[in-house]
Amino acid sequence: MIIDIEELIKKPEDADASELRYMLIASSPANMRKISGFTGEGLVCLMENERFIVTDSRYTIAAKNEIKDFEVYEMSGGYMRTVLKIAAQKSGILSEGTKIIIGFEDTKMTMSSFNQMKMLSLINFPKCNISFRPLEAKLDAFRRVKTVEEIEIITRAEKIGDMAFDKIMEYFKKSRASGKKITEREISARIEFYMKELGADKTSFDTIVASGLHSAMPHAVPTDKVIEDGDFVTMDFGCMVEGYCSDMTRTIVYGRASDKQKKIYNLVLRAQQHAIDNLHAGMTGSEIDELARKIIRDEGYGDYFGHSLGHSVGLEIHENPNFSVNCNDIIEPDMVITVEPGIYIENFGGVRIEDVVVVKEDGCVDITESSKGLIEIV
Repeated sequence: MIIDIEELIKKPEDADASELRYMLIASSPANMRKISGFTGEGLVCLMENERFIVTDSRYTIAAKNEIKDFEVYEMSGGYMRTVLKIAAQKSGILSEGTKIIIGFEDTKMTMSSFNQMKMLSLINFPKCNISFRPLEAKLDAFRRVKTVEEIEIITRAEKIGDMAFDKIMEYFKKSRASGKKITEREISARIEFYMKELGADKTSFDTIVASGLHSAMPHAVPTDKVIEDGDFVTMDFGCMVEGYCSDMTRTIVYGRASDKQKKIYNLVLRAQQHAIDNLHAGMTGSEIDELARKIIRDEGYGDYFGHSLGHSVGLEIHENPNFSVNCNDIIEPDMVITVEPGIYIENFGGVRIEDVVVVKEDGCVDITESSKGLIEIV
C-alpha cells in the first residue's frame, strides 16, 4: 500500500518552510498490517524516500518473508529507540534548524510511548526543529472501504461462524435429548473449539454466551450458570482468518418460548431485516441506525435498545464508521458493517440478532447465512 506521507501530514502552515522533512510512525497492529503487510509486533516508519520496519528476533525472519517493499531491522534497546536511530542514519547530515514533522497515531499510542518518542527524537536529531503531529483517524481511514480480497477473507471467516453455529445447535439438541446439563461457559468453549476446528486462526473477541436473566446484559461474560428450560440464550462470537474478523449473534430459546419471548424476538428480527432490506451507500450511519431503531421505538421498546445498530469490521473487530445515532459519516460501497439490533429487559432477558453486510450502491449483501427464525430447543 502506497501512502503519500507529505499529503497525509502536511498542513497549510508548512508551505513556507524552506527545509522540511516528514516522518510517519505507525504503531497499531491493524494499521501496520494495512500499510506494509507486517503481521508481527514492532513499528513501521515511513519517510519521504524510505520505508522500513523495526521488529524483534521473534518476527525478523517472518517479516522478511512476508514483506517485499520495506526494509526489516531487528530492534536494539527498544522499538522506538531503534526506529529513530535508523531514521537519523537514513536522513544523513541535516542543516541546523531543519524542521522535522513526525506524524504519530495519537489514538493508539500511550503517553509513556509519546514521551519516549519526544526524548529520543531530540537525541537523534539534535540540531533539528522537531514537532509532532497527531494523525487522529487518518490511517484508520485507509481501512474503511474494503478491497475485493479483504471482503473475500471476511466472508470466509463469517462462514466459519455459520458452520460453528450449526454444530452448537446440534450439541444443544443432543444435550437436551440426553438430559445433560450444560453451562454458559461450556457452550462458549465449544463454539470457540468448533471455529478453530473449522479453520479459524483464533477468536476475534471473547465469546459471549448469556442465558436467562444474563441475556439482558449485552456484553455478559459466560459463567457456570446452567442453561435452564425457558431461557433465552444469546451467543455472540467471531473468529479471525488471515488477520480479518468475523462477527455474528444468534439468540435461541432453550425449551418452548413464551408469548412475550416470541414477541420480543420477532420485533428484533423485523427491525434487523428492515434495516438490511433498506440500507444502501450514500446514507449516513445515523439514517441507517434509525431504520431499525424506529421500529423498536414505535413498539414501545426504544429504551431497551441502548447500543448502536452496527460497527465496521476488518482487521479489528470494532472499526469505523458505525450505524449509530451519532454517526454522520456517509456510508460507502464495500464498507463491511454489522447489523445488530437488540432489546434487553432487566429481570426478563434479552435478544440480539447480528449479521455482517457488505454495503453496495443500491443495497447490501448479507454474508451471514445462519437461520434467523426463532429456534426452540425442545
